[in-house]
Amino acid sequence: MSETVDLTTQLGKVLLPSPIIAASGTFGHGAEVAHLCDPTRLGAVTSKSQAPFLWAGNRAPRLIPVAAGMVNAVGLQGRGIEHWVERDLPDLKATGARVIASIWGFTVEDFAQAARLLVAVQDQLVGVEINLSCPNHGSGATVFSHDTALSAEVVQAVHATNLQAPLFAKLSAGVTDLPEVAGAVVDAGATGLTLINTFRSLVIDAETRRPALGAAGGGLSGPALKVIALRAVHDVAQAHPHIPIIGTGGVLTGLDAVEMLLAGASAVGVGTATFYEPRATHRITDELVDWCRTHGVGSVRDLIGRLKEPEK
Repeated sequence: MSETVDLTTQLGKVLLPSPIIAASGTFGHGAEVAHLCDPTRLGAVTSKSQAPFLWAGNRAPRLIPVAAGMVNAVGLQGRGIEHWVERDLPDLKATGARVIASIWGFTVEDFAQAARLLVAVQDQLVGVEINLSCPNHGSGATVFSHDTALSAEVVQAVHATNLQAPLFAKLSAGVTDLPEVAGAVVDAGATGLTLINTFRSLVIDAETRRPALGAAGGGLSGPALKVIALRAVHDVAQAHPHIPIIGTGGVLTGLDAVEMLLAGASAVGVGTATFYEPRATHRITDELVDWCRTHGVGSVRDLIGRLKEPEK
């Protein structure tokens, strides 16, 4: 459907054929969802975040639907970077996907070690996402993105490795000054940003008088998150117009993607929608193309950051 609309977009030095990206944790570890949704039609697929060690995640239940979205407390379960590189990445690359690897850790050194484990396969990646902002692992560990200096320290440590792939710091909207954190991580070596992660939340089971999830809290995603994500993208793009942003949060339709681009994102992450509809990224792409055709937009790049000021 895209023959008359140019979908290509730029994330720093990375040219993607589409602005629509599968968000981390929503497209499986490797090629599971790729069997249902052709990843070659997407700009990229972001892998589930992996640490440099095996991690069991939180106990069940891990996901609960709520009004206008869902709350999850998976807790970053994974078999680790080495297993992902050996077992999952080859399957995903075999589908033709452009891959953004996502890494996490409990310490600055964990992140650096995860980055070092990706050096051998960095030519197979279009980028690396540094997940500084997961709000739902049950270890009581720091949410790095809530601390400007610590966020910058992590990015600097990853940047100091032999990993040459573009780095995208994934930040949270749950801070007082998000543009400040954004500027700090870019100064530390990040190529760009992923905005935002799920938002800290709590679901209560009144009958048991306990949290409804296996962990004390979780992360809200889905449609309710979109307006928060739009504000985060807009504020950072206004403060740092040179920073490429992957706008993520509550994108369910092509119109949502248009709004994210207008706010200042150069690419758009789709997450929760994929759980409900495995081919949601394809539909959203088609709806984005239809919107551009209807409104005489020849290139999605003409939408990026073009939000107009309110009328006076």
